[in-house]
Amino acid sequence: MAGAGGGGCPAGGNDFQWCFSQVKGAIDEDVAEADIISTVEFNYSGDLLATGDKGGRVVIFQREQENKGRTHSRGEYNVYSTFQSHEPEFDYLKSLEIEEKINKIRWLPQQNAAHFLLSTNDKTIKLWKISERDKRAEGYNLKDEDGRLRDPFRITALRVPILKPMDLMVEASPRRIFANAHTYHINSISVNSDHETYLSADDLRINLWHLEITDRSFNIVDIKPANMEELTEVITAAEFHPHQCNVLVYSSSKGTIRLCDMRSSALCDRHAKFFEEPEDPSSRSFFSEIISSISDVKFSHSGRYMMTRDYLSVKVWDLNMEGRPVETHQVHEYLRSKLCSLYENDCIFDKFECCWNGSDSAIMTGSYNNFFRMFDRNTRRDVTLEASRENSKPRACLKPRKVCTGGKRKKDEISVDSLDFNKKILHTAWHPMESIIAVAATNNLYIFQDKIN
Repeated sequence: MAGAGGGGCPAGGNDFQWCFSQVKGAIDEDVAEADIISTVEFNYSGDLLATGDKGGRVVIFQREQENKGRTHSRGEYNVYSTFQSHEPEFDYLKSLEIEEKINKIRWLPQQNAAHFLLSTNDKTIKLWKISERDKRAEGYNLKDEDGRLRDPFRITALRVPILKPMDLMVEASPRRIFANAHTYHINSISVNSDHETYLSADDLRINLWHLEITDRSFNIVDIKPANMEELTEVITAAEFHPHQCNVLVYSSSKGTIRLCDMRSSALCDRHAKFFEEPEDPSSRSFFSEIISSISDVKFSHSGRYMMTRDYLSVKVWDLNMEGRPVETHQVHEYLRSKLCSLYENDCIFDKFECCWNGSDSAIMTGSYNNFFRMFDRNTRRDVTLEASRENSKPRACLKPRKVCTGGKRKKDEISVDSLDFNKKILHTAWHPMESIIAVAATNNLYIFQDKIN
């Protein structure tokens, strides 16, 4: 199956009827580099939404309770907690600056009243606990109410401390710091289905960690050659299977995906399955290798399929079929003629992410000009939508956008020559159970919901 290059939703179809819900972020024209959103992630229930930015900050939004007085009202997401996750560092041995930018955030399944998440920059992973406090203890024996120690000789009676209500306070505290395990930049973290371990991947290695142990990790994949001059590919993304704790996949810059089974050997130097689409010799060009590099890989919620994103397309693979993908969706095929200029301005190296909806029936990924693309796997329909403040009125329906590649341009079309390549949707997230999506456009977070609801 192949999706159209930039088509809209066919008339009369109810697919992808999305409405604007919220936008979070400053309206300033001059966007500070530190404010650019670098990752977006819903938690397992979808009630919390976390974003990380290039300034090392994590902002968590919480969904408010629905307003029963208003029909079709669904809870909005408001700021729940903001904290500085990472600070800039300097590696004195290598004379290298380590950015504070948050590369990935992954939530852990909730076990009690507190929430836990993993956040990582290029080198260090941190486990954060986010908890609420709405009571405080008063009436200590050895301390005054302001916290100062009392003179023991002046204590004449025994007091029983009591809990008194206070304004709700949300605290974010680092519980574990996992450091000094990666020589190269961390590009992926993934929590295992056993809820005890997680993986972290850099360009050449994948490490397995236990959430309780910070001083050591186990190297499960190592593709570093003995001679670095013989290096031909790097790891671009890695993820654990959603149900089988022994299975993981990782993608490479050569457009291949390897599935590893940790039951066969502790060091997964031999893959169990190898997914690669045969290249069409007639379409080979100077840019073929660059655009075939996979920037993201995601298992479906069912665990039956996985999705990969390369520069021009999204592919869906059946885990039982290694030879070719079962679906190929063209994201922005109209850019094939622009690859030369995209190479010159470095856009060809942009790393777009992709995501599934909760039922695995639709997929979403980003493009340029603040466009993002959706593909319905059942109806074979696709749509291009735009995250823009111009149509950010409550419940305003998003109009499908269409890109014109040449010839006469229709009224609602936009020419491929007038696309803004500085506006790019690299990070998107889909609510795990409902039709709510979050789209990061530079320093703004857009939240959309489907029209039916």
